[in-house]
Amino acid sequence: MERRRRVPNPLALAVLAWLMWEPMHPYELGRRLKQTGQDKLIRYTRSSLYMVIEQLARAGFVAAQETVRDSARPERTVYAITDEGRHEVHDWLRSLLAQPRQEHPHFAVALSLLSLLPPDEAVEVLRRRSAALAGRIEETRTTIDEARADGVGWIFLVEEQYALALLEAERRFVTDLIESLKQPDYAKSWQETMGGRA
Repeated sequence: MERRRRVPNPLALAVLAWLMWEPMHPYELGRRLKQTGQDKLIRYTRSSLYMVIEQLARAGFVAAQETVRDSARPERTVYAITDEGRHEVHDWLRSLLAQPRQEHPHFAVALSLLSLLPPDEAVEVLRRRSAALAGRIEETRTTIDEARADGVGWIFLVEEQYALALLEAERRFVTDLIESLKQPDYAKSWQETMGGRA
């Protein structure tokens, strides 16, 4: 069983990972998250970023290193990762990579209730999902191709490759589900079961 983290927010892991490269202030951390596209994987606001850094400092994973003064900008505190923080990031990363987690995506909830919709309507909304997935697949492939053309190493694209694999698998699943819902025996079964309740 995975142990409980003192700062369990995924944003904390990203902050610790960036501070492994070099000390930096929260503004720079936010800029790096956007620059690398990690802000699409980890939702956060400016205030939540500062809150997570404060939590990491209280946990002893990061420490204020210096305060930078610039006449054009307000004071900025530069944070550095501690030895305990380095241990935490490595332990957390190993755990996330090694142990599958039970996650609860909204789509799975909707699938568990799919029989509430008439078959024709279910097919229609799933066709819309399939089209949306096709668009996201194309966008992700373009991102990967452009990054490769710019000389980005494959190791820095593994999260995009993973996202692409998930999107493609989900689209195959949705396509197969649509075909199953179009079968006459399903429509007949739905009518017998749900016809009076719909």
